[in-house]
Amino acid sequence: MKAWLYRQLVPEARASGISLLNQVIVGLVLLSFLLLALETEPTLNGQPAWARLFAVFNVTVVIVFAAEYLARLWVAGVDPEYQGFGGRLRYATRFYSLADLMAFLPELVVMLAGGGGSLLVLRVLRLARLVKIARFIPAFDALGAALRRSSSQLLTSLAVALTLVYVSAVLLYFVEGIGGQHQEEFASIPRAIWWAVATLTTVGYGDVYPVTPLGRFFSAIIAIAGIGVVALPAGVFASAFSDELKERREKEVRNDEVQ
Repeated sequence: MKAWLYRQLVPEARASGISLLNQVIVGLVLLSFLLLALETEPTLNGQPAWARLFAVFNVTVVIVFAAEYLARLWVAGVDPEYQGFGGRLRYATRFYSLADLMAFLPELVVMLAGGGGSLLVLRVLRLARLVKIARFIPAFDALGAALRRSSSQLLTSLAVALTLVYVSAVLLYFVEGIGGQHQEEFASIPRAIWWAVATLTTVGYGDVYPVTPLGRFFSAIIAIAGIGVVALPAGVFASAFSDELKERREKEVRNDEVQ
């Protein structure tokens, strides 16, 4: 039974496809996101029938996910790496295992404690259930590998972006906040940072903007520099993602040739 359940729960134990049990889990995750959205609709949340439906479904999902977590912990010993107490502990501290725990534990604790509406904010932790789906989609695994591959370049890009944000805020503080029209929005460097972030990310809300000629001159230069700030990490990640997919395809071809 343990071996059968292991094949049903662990995607790596199957040659291809998703088991029926995991399909049910994925379906419950998607339904929980749908109902999370519907729960925020006042016209539905105020109706007794919908309120009962939300309550019953949430309790059911928490129970199912708790049982799934315990089952995964139990069958993990089929893999020699996770045998024994130490192995189970290593399994429980894996990223996917922690995400499985966060998918039900906060709401379970609230339910057992009889928590009410004041604790509904904890339901945002349902987003951890996205990871339960990610383990069945190879593209997410490739995405994580690409992030790890390009981590140093992305950190460098982030450092450049933060430096440019700060320098831009300082410039506009002195030009607009002190030497210009003394705008309240540029009265301090922290306030000017909001403008710098909106400008450098090319969002441009328009709620804060320079009005002096010198301020507009610096603003134009900063806005042009913002194009590069946005494009640099995007290009780095796209290149790493492309290389990761290429290596995976080559590995699959080599495996097919060996077989």
